[in-house]
Amino acid sequence: MTERLRRLLAPRSIAVVGGRSAEVVLEQSRLVGFDGEVWAVNHHRARLAGIPTVPTVSDLPGVPDAAFVSVSKETTLEVVAELSRAGTAGVVCHASGFAEGGDAGAQLQADLVAASGDMALIGPNCLGFVNYLDGVALWPEQQGGARVESGVAIVSQSGNLAESLTMQRRSLPLGFVAAIGNGARTGVVELIDALLEDARITAIGLHLETMPDIAGLSRVAVEALRRRIPIVALKTGRSALGARATLTHTSALSGSGAAADAVLSRLGIAPVHDVPTFVETLKLLHVHGAFGAESLASASCSGGEAAYVADLAASRDLPLRAFDERTTRALRDVLGDRVAVQNPLDYHTYIWRDRAALERCFTAYLGSGADLHLLVLDMPREDRCDTTEFESVLDAFTASVAATGARASVVSTLPEGQPEAVGARLLASGIAPMQGVATCLDAVRAADVVAAAQDTPEGRLLHAVIPLRPGPAEVVDEVASKRELAAYGLDIPRGRVVTGGTRDGWDPSDGTPVRFPVVAKALAEDLVHKSDVGGVILPLRDPAALQEAVVTLSRLSDRILVEELVEGTVAELIVGVTRDPAVGPTMTLGAGGVLTELLRDSATIALPATDAQILQALRSLRIWPLLNVFRGRAVDVRAIVRAVSAVARYAVDHADRLLELDVNPLVVTATRAVAVDATIRRVTEVPDA
Repeated sequence: MTERLRRLLAPRSIAVVGGRSAEVVLEQSRLVGFDGEVWAVNHHRARLAGIPTVPTVSDLPGVPDAAFVSVSKETTLEVVAELSRAGTAGVVCHASGFAEGGDAGAQLQADLVAASGDMALIGPNCLGFVNYLDGVALWPEQQGGARVESGVAIVSQSGNLAESLTMQRRSLPLGFVAAIGNGARTGVVELIDALLEDARITAIGLHLETMPDIAGLSRVAVEALRRRIPIVALKTGRSALGARATLTHTSALSGSGAAADAVLSRLGIAPVHDVPTFVETLKLLHVHGAFGAESLASASCSGGEAAYVADLAASRDLPLRAFDERTTRALRDVLGDRVAVQNPLDYHTYIWRDRAALERCFTAYLGSGADLHLLVLDMPREDRCDTTEFESVLDAFTASVAATGARASVVSTLPEGQPEAVGARLLASGIAPMQGVATCLDAVRAADVVAAAQDTPEGRLLHAVIPLRPGPAEVVDEVASKRELAAYGLDIPRGRVVTGGTRDGWDPSDGTPVRFPVVAKALAEDLVHKSDVGGVILPLRDPAALQEAVVTLSRLSDRILVEELVEGTVAELIVGVTRDPAVGPTMTLGAGGVLTELLRDSATIALPATDAQILQALRSLRIWPLLNVFRGRAVDVRAIVRAVSAVARYAVDHADRLLELDVNPLVVTATRAVAVDATIRRVTEVPDA
């Protein structure tokens, strides 16, 4: 973090320039306890929020560390230039009408950056920030946070969402919230870099409308992994590219959301897809940090709640392992024969009035060795009900957590089942107060993603997105596509092309030897999905059948590809590459052949990819059991990894031209992974003049 950015985020003096919005900044700074010097600039009003004003920046009694500027976009440039000349460390620019408004606005924004000189600059078109750790609010709206000694940081590209997050009633300790708008100079990457230097920040949450600079995000994300500061991201605008009709099946699987998730996961940033999960994940990470989720335990006083947790955990591949003999015996000693001791545990309510028995029960349960111990509990309505017995359960659980040091959470089935006061009490005891079982388990899965990355930070850096060359697009036919990929080590069938003069017959001994059985395919630029129009005929087991097939296919094209038929198929995969304008090429693996769109079983990988990352993606597929000894049939998984790696390396080497690539199917046999079909779409290469 630069010294100027540090002074902007934690200033000892601030100046506001403008009218009502500037006045609100003064009110909010007072509300969060800012105790430094405060000055106001306004040439129409004598006071703002009780603070005497001066007419211009040059009339200020001193040089502010930080300034908030809320005037017209044209005047903003003049004021920012004045502040820069005076030596102000940093500025928040509230006005809109800059790069978000088109080419003219983009030029105005460039002029603003130039006018700011060496100042740290947040905005324009932004709300600014609230620093709840140091009591600073350069924020022209209401906000619902409170001072804390430590907490999470949220950096949002949306002002309204950031404001709403300050209003949460989920006991999430907010240490810092920023709405950065256009991020002309200080954006997501720069703020993460600064926040990582503050030991009071326990976790970082990002709301991304667009992906930041990938190389910069990669650098700070890996540094966060090394410092063990978890990051979670909510990426919105996920479906914008997914609705676009494209050439290949791959594009139907991997819209911009999948590409963003792949990049974020690669960097050890946990992607989440809704606001409640975003908040709950940050809360869990604040209390417990990132942790592996190889085993969960759940306790509730209801069989229905136990089954509910079991169902939701199973759908997220979160294991609820059986208690060991020691834990089972200890629980049975407390609960007797009326309770089936199992995980998830329904411990019933007959011990609720026995504080000692409750503590013995919870202490035994918390000794199970699980990575996280859940207690499912919804508090009664305080306005209509007696909460005494429920308070006793919380007291007993809190005491048992303190005695065992186990990682624990109290989770309500409904968000409103855990009032803020209860959440604050649990936070103070080192227990994660989670609201909603499904969001809690999604948060656990996110914590697991970050923990795995923290343990293996190496090999995660990504480079800057290579710009695409200008020019028209071309489709490379199957033969040429396979030939180019084979040069990178991709296994392809032996074959040859039959051309126009052979429509009425063909001597298979002429040219490249091809052994029967074979497959014949029509080749043409407009025949991408050949099987849909009868452009593929198989199996052909003798020359007569081949001759008949060639004649038939000649109605579609005068070029026919004849290839040896790959037999002994165990599974079919799709290996595809698409280009996202924000993150560059990403690769999708999934169930291939005719099952591609039926099963929609896929994983997306950021490129470049290591063999270990490719193998991890394969293992995440639902068809993995087919590849990993199914009904006695085993395949050479290394051959699959080699094939996928070949495609990945080709994509990286051709990132400046590649638009899309589709290998479908990649036929997997016991010993091979063979590209039976392939198509490349790329920018046409223009010869040097």
